[in-house]
Amino acid sequence: MLVDGIAVYVSPLFGLPAAGIAPTFLEAWGGALAYTLQLYFDFSGYSDMAVGLSLMFGVRLPINFHSPYKALNIIEFWRRWHITRSRFLRDYLYVPLGGNRKGPGRRYINLLVTMLLGGLWHGAGWTFVVWGALHGFYLCVNHGWLALRMRLGHDLKRTTWWGNALACVITFAAVVVGWVVFRADNMSTAIAMLKGMAGLNGFALPDHWLPKWGALGQWLSANGVAFADSRGLVPAGLINLIVILLAVVWFAPNTQQIMARGFPLMALLLPSDKKPARLLAWRPTVAFAVIAACIALASIVNLHRQSEFLYFQF
Repeated sequence: MLVDGIAVYVSPLFGLPAAGIAPTFLEAWGGALAYTLQLYFDFSGYSDMAVGLSLMFGVRLPINFHSPYKALNIIEFWRRWHITRSRFLRDYLYVPLGGNRKGPGRRYINLLVTMLLGGLWHGAGWTFVVWGALHGFYLCVNHGWLALRMRLGHDLKRTTWWGNALACVITFAAVVVGWVVFRADNMSTAIAMLKGMAGLNGFALPDHWLPKWGALGQWLSANGVAFADSRGLVPAGLINLIVILLAVVWFAPNTQQIMARGFPLMALLLPSDKKPARLLAWRPTVAFAVIAACIALASIVNLHRQSEFLYFQF
């Protein structure tokens, strides 16, 4: 229910470069964030279904997805995203290559090799190779930064709320850049989208926003802000969806936190954030039974609708 509304915007926006159209700043970021959120909720739902269906048969699977966009660095991101695959790559590739046991130089090489092969796991294409190399580079920078701070005597456990917020935003932006390369059909499309995100293809607001904003729109236009035809690809609905879904991503509890009281073992399997949800914590009450029944009914009623499941291709 969360992913399908935003998924319809992804292909048209990522298809602009192939049509010979250079995406503007708003179009590029709209497509990048739409895909970032589509992939997130698609994978989150898939992981929840896998764990939930297994519990119905008495099989307890390890947690595979744990609010990765709340990560404060790339190392933490890979401890939260596709946890089982990350663990597999660590145990059967990174560690056999030597891990961090043969000095920092060898460690960085092992990280790059591991992430390159992790990219190829998704498919034999240059975009996957570059995506894997990019995350390998991210991890090397992250480990190098932590090593430098330790040498300078910084207390890595001492943090502030604004520092954590800034770290989360920077990490999220780095991940979004990676997803653009991951989603693009080829490197030309990826480069065109990244140029648009950097503002190299110009910045223009949709022209239909100008009359809606009234005096503010006139003031912006008079002060150099361009309003142009957005080809209907960045409607207000997309902006609203992005804002709403980002709020869910960053501020709502995840499934493990919501269900921690009903399935205590789930809380024990979490890599971090073990504190259960308060307001939305599941309880065996009539209210939660009604909510579950309504969600089940909505799912059954919409079974006839076709919905793209991204991870099916992997």
